[in-house]
Amino acid sequence: MCKGLASLPTCCLERAKELKARLGSMLQKPNWNLPGCKIGQNKPTLEECLRWKQSFEKLLSSKYGLCAFTAFLVSEFSEENIAFYFACEDYRNTKSPAKLSAKAQKIYDEFIGSDAPREINIDHETRDITKANMQELSPSCFDMAQHRIYMLMAKDCYPRFLRSPSYRDLVCQAKPSAKATKQGKKA
Repeated sequence: MCKGLASLPTCCLERAKELKARLGSMLQKPNWNLPGCKIGQNKPTLEECLRWKQSFEKLLSSKYGLCAFTAFLVSEFSEENIAFYFACEDYRNTKSPAKLSAKAQKIYDEFIGSDAPREINIDHETRDITKANMQELSPSCFDMAQHRIYMLMAKDCYPRFLRSPSYRDLVCQAKPSAKATKQGKKA
């Protein structure tokens, strides 16, 4: 966060972020051309889009759902949350102990440290615990911070995504799967 903004009252910062998000969503269409998110002609089926409403986990486990949610976060200027979450997943799944140190430092510098370019919104206690965990690296050293960000996305970003024009448009444009169409004709 910018040092000058830190002196403003929290309510002003929250209101500014809210306005920024609203303007961003009005000015931007969802960007389906994010790295690794090439939806193109193969759009998700209506059933898949509706399945995303069942749980945040179902949204994240869907290739299209993850792309749509990431595009939404980009439009709200909070894509650092999903980037951090998956950086932690990649770190946890790293098999080579030699690579753990470099990956951990990169995650810390990019998302957690003071002056991090993509700083995530975690409390000081979580930040301090994560910093302490950096002294003795383990695959679980980012677990607390990752859990906080996951819960933030699940309780805040996910419900907003489901209410967003981006999601509603995607559902409206989605076609039923061939299987669902055949079942509908039999009835």
